[in-house]
Amino acid sequence: MIRQILASLLLTVAVFTLVLLLGNVLKEILSLLVNRQATFGVVAQAVGLLIPFVWAFALPMGMLTATLLIFGRFSADQELTAVRASGVSLLSLISPVLLLSLALCGVSALVNLEIAPRCRVAYKNLIEDIRVEFSNVQFPEGRFIKDFPGYIFYVGKNRRSNLEDITVYKFEGETNGMTTWRSPRGKLENDAPNKRITLHLYDCKGVTLSGNRVGTGSGEVTLQFDLSSAPRNRRPKISEMTFSQLWDELHDLERRLQTPTSLQNLSADELRARKNDWKKQRKDLTSPVRLQLHQQVAFSFACFGFTLVGIPLGIRMHRRETNIGVALALVLVAVYYSFLILGQSLETRSEFAPHLIVWLPNFIFQAVGAVLLRRANRGF
Repeated sequence: MIRQILASLLLTVAVFTLVLLLGNVLKEILSLLVNRQATFGVVAQAVGLLIPFVWAFALPMGMLTATLLIFGRFSADQELTAVRASGVSLLSLISPVLLLSLALCGVSALVNLEIAPRCRVAYKNLIEDIRVEFSNVQFPEGRFIKDFPGYIFYVGKNRRSNLEDITVYKFEGETNGMTTWRSPRGKLENDAPNKRITLHLYDCKGVTLSGNRVGTGSGEVTLQFDLSSAPRNRRPKISEMTFSQLWDELHDLERRLQTPTSLQNLSADELRARKNDWKKQRKDLTSPVRLQLHQQVAFSFACFGFTLVGIPLGIRMHRRETNIGVALALVLVAVYYSFLILGQSLETRSEFAPHLIVWLPNFIFQAVGAVLLRRANRGF
């Protein structure tokens, strides 16, 4: 049984890796090669860096497909009936397969938490080194930008310098003063000759905390930054950070956003309101990092949940056809990933606890798989 599973696993992982690689190659790498912006050596290096990244997705999908195919064939050939007639229970038969899935969870954890993020960053840097010139400087979306002293930026979307969902934190030196700007839209202008960028925030709402005073304002805000003194090293996106980098990022943000000591001089009601407001802002800012931390760990257990569901479904399917098993695997993968997509869509809405939503597919798949396995073991 283990030999059959491993043989199918290698084949399915290779197929899914090729399919996932093909999408990235056609989207980014092939255009560079056609436009003679990259050599075959650079393309080979880029593809090699992409392989660990797509393995994070291909390994669970491959394990699910292999389980469905092998146990569907196992049931269709009446081997399960022969095993039961020999006095061997289904749970005893599948124990090595379950242990294999747990071992693959360890491999997935290593890939998800460390190898894949580093390879993804190296791949992005390689592509950007080919494409990006100084005149194309932009605020990247989906990451915290701390390249300018005294500021933290977060941009939800960047469509050719047209920004959406912008949050800007400005810190007043070493004091506890801070200004927060939130804007639904903005515009980034790049002055390449003068090495300067200008950020326009429209329909902006701001809150300033300084000493015992709290100020608010709204309207249009314009910020200018001198690029000649800005660091040139690229910071990875939150989705491209390793587990340790995410952990450090979370603690760094929480340290920066501690409740100001100057609020201690306010009245009890004002102090309670300001602290609650401050905690809400801190949760909103740290929610994307917390989500990515939980997602990396939760996704590492996908192989086990897929195996628990795949074994009884393969037995119930009772079919030898490969296309049926692949189709069912794709449906289950779509259900699993829908929860991850839901969590990512709510990453800035801390009140919905998106970091817990990404754990739901594991609990659901494992619970459903355990019930189906129990019924299959009893012969229902």
